[in-house]
Amino acid sequence: MKFKDLLNGFIRLHILHHAAEHEIYGQWMIEELARHGYRLSPGTLYPLLHGMERKGYLRSRKEHPGRTARTLYRATPLGRKGLALAKLRVLEFTGEAMKD
Repeated sequence: MKFKDLLNGFIRLHILHHAAEHEIYGQWMIEELARHGYRLSPGTLYPLLHGMERKGYLRSRKEHPGRTARTLYRATPLGRKGLALAKLRVLEFTGEAMKD
């Protein structure tokens, strides 16, 4: 992905946004991000999710609907606080950046 280093923050915010609305799982998130132009492989997304969980922004639980287990992620209170702050910063930035 071009400009990956610049867009990583948006990917994390997108994950938090959906995880604050409902439980998410990796393949769903890969497809959702692809709808917005982000092409992530499982080898990129899952370490990102695990890192966000280690930092306290997400929590996970295992679901066993059949033969295979699925890990579901949900935003924690810390993740929701971070998302709220990020939304304010994005509004501030876009207000300034879109003046040009």
